Formats: sequence, structure tokens, C-alpha cells
Amino acid sequence: MSVEDFFKSNTGKGFAIGIAAAILAPVILPAVAQAARPLARAAIKSGILFLNKGRETVAELGEVVEDLVAEARAEIDEERAGAAAATVAAEEIIEDVVEVSAADPEQTVHPSS
Repeated sequence: MSVEDFFKSNTGKGFAIGIAAAILAPVILPAVAQAARPLARAAIKSGILFLNKGRETVAELGEVVEDLVAEARAEIDEERAGAAAATVAAEEIIEDVVEVSAADPEQTVHPSS
């Protein structure tokens, strides 16, 4: 196999590319690393900003949920207080009717129509 045939074959091309890469790597890699550094820094900065915005959004959502829970509990308390007041009023009416009936057993109490 001649040198010319060696470089025409795939093995020869791969070998030549490997040698070129080994020779050029010390020159090219620092330049690529230097160019990639600002890009990497910008990507990290964007990630940090995105994370902070996400945290703010989650905190705001948590506040909204807390407000909704507090409002729902207040409504439940109001309903319970209203029911308790209605129960007390009904008990007072019943007590009044019982007292009137006990005082005058001949008198019949008719509900108003």
C-alpha cells in the first residue's frame, strides 16, 4: 500500500484528522473556552433569574390560597353563628310556648297563618 492509497482510504483520513486535531487542540480549545464562557455565564444568569421569578410566583400563589382558605373559614364561622342564633331563637320561642301552656293549660296556642 502506497502513501497515496493510505490517505485516500478511510483509515488514512481518520488518522490525518486525529493528528490535525492533536496539533490544533492546544490552540483552538482555549479560544473556544474563552468564547463559551460568556455564553455559559449568560445561561446561568438566565437560569437564576428564572428560578427567582418562579419562587416569587409560587409565593404569590401561596398567599392567594391562604386568603381563600381564610375567607372560606370565615364563611363557615358565619354560617355556624347564624345557625346557632337561629337555634337559640327557636329554643326561646319553645320555652315561651311551654311557659304559656304551663300557666294556662286551657289556652291553646295556634300558629299564626
